Amino acid sequence: MTIRTAFTYQARAQRVVFGAGSLARLPEEMHALGLCRALVLCTPAQRAQAEQVAVLIGPAQVAGVFDQAVMHVPIGTAHAAREAARARGADCAIAIGGGSTIGLGKAIALDTDLPVLAVPTTYAGSEMTPIYGITEDGLKRTGKDDRVLPRSVVYDPLLTGGLPLALSVTSAINAIAHAAEGLYAMDGNPVMDLMAQEGIRALAQAIPALHAGSLDGASSARAGALYGAWLCGAVLGSVGMALHHKLCHTLGGSFNLPHAEVHTVVLPHALAYNGPAAPLAMERIARALDAPHAAQGVYDLAQRHGAPVALRDIGMREADLERACDIALQTPYPNPRPLERAALRQLLQDAYEGRRPLR
Repeated sequence: MTIRTAFTYQARAQRVVFGAGSLARLPEEMHALGLCRALVLCTPAQRAQAEQVAVLIGPAQVAGVFDQAVMHVPIGTAHAAREAARARGADCAIAIGGGSTIGLGKAIALDTDLPVLAVPTTYAGSEMTPIYGITEDGLKRTGKDDRVLPRSVVYDPLLTGGLPLALSVTSAINAIAHAAEGLYAMDGNPVMDLMAQEGIRALAQAIPALHAGSLDGASSARAGALYGAWLCGAVLGSVGMALHHKLCHTLGGSFNLPHAEVHTVVLPHALAYNGPAAPLAMERIARALDAPHAAQGVYDLAQRHGAPVALRDIGMREADLERACDIALQTPYPNPRPLERAALRQLLQDAYEGRRPLR
């Protein structure tokens, strides 16, 4: 077994509660942190789940429900949520939902230092990272700050029962992307390598089971997917991002493409681009997927289970590919293969048309 021989590993203080029915433990998580008044965050579509949380923690501990979370955290929404927390005297935020809602909680924490408790209902993994993203003037700005890392995370597979099958698949492949890039991150370490491989393996096994079986939230497949998402999110939170995430931040923030779907479409092509420069990482990804090749394995996993594989099918215009390439080349993330404009532009074209990677 080959391991990295020089690395730095930084642990972060965070508590995880996992298991069916664990939502009931949310009040004790607040108490353990010395918190007593929460603003509950959600998207408009998840208002009912947010109200369930409000009832659970009790009226004396609820500062209200803010149900305006949307993709990519527009700066205006972040300002409104921060003002709601201040005006209602909240001493914490409880974010129930996926990356959009947890990202909004992080935006509040970034400017107010209010702790965030996360209750994930998708496999996005944002709850495990100190990474935030805020979109302003058509550009998504990302950064890392330990203040935004949720202090407590409650994983309850019962809460993923309402996640549509199509979104279950794309959300799971989004999680795989976090771990895949962790395996060739410049600041990676063997602890994260192990977590990345196990996370990819868990999700690669869960996706076919979700696709073939019941959508019962208590199913072992949904628990397995949530477990994999936890591990993949932890990898993303501990090491740096590379080309794949740069492209997805560009396509999502500047062209308003759906988050999980754009990760699903782009990942095979980003892996193919980096493959020659990161062969060991590709071997590990392929092994975790139980596939001959990493890039083709991800593409086939998506296509076989009904996920989109072309940018044109999720709202991207071919006329915008040049601009997307220009934006992606600005302030690039560290990447194992240097960014070459012609090759990057071809990557975007291949992703736009949904071509299966050649390797």
